[in-house]
Amino acid sequence: MDLLVNIKSLKGTQMAAKITGTFVVSNNTFPFTAIAFGRIGGHNIGAKISKSTEKELQKLGFDANEIIDDLQKSLIQGNITLPEGLDKESFVDD
Repeated sequence: MDLLVNIKSLKGTQMAAKITGTFVVSNNTFPFTAIAFGRIGGHNIGAKISKSTEKELQKLGFDANEIIDDLQKSLIQGNITLPEGLDKESFVDD
């Protein structure tokens, strides 16, 4: 499954940050929030989606837990798009 992950905002430090954004799956866009500990590309990221997003994903035939897993992997691996002016190298470990 291909997810396109778009970061809208990133607040915090390299040690802990709150992330808001959207992900696109099958031409449908959904919001998410996440907490990153130890930086994006680092140790741990916990992503969350709303109950209404879970229901929409189920209607489209997706498993919400698989989507969250893929979303977290994309965030950890740095497979994301960023808003203009935000430099990936400032918070992603290669």
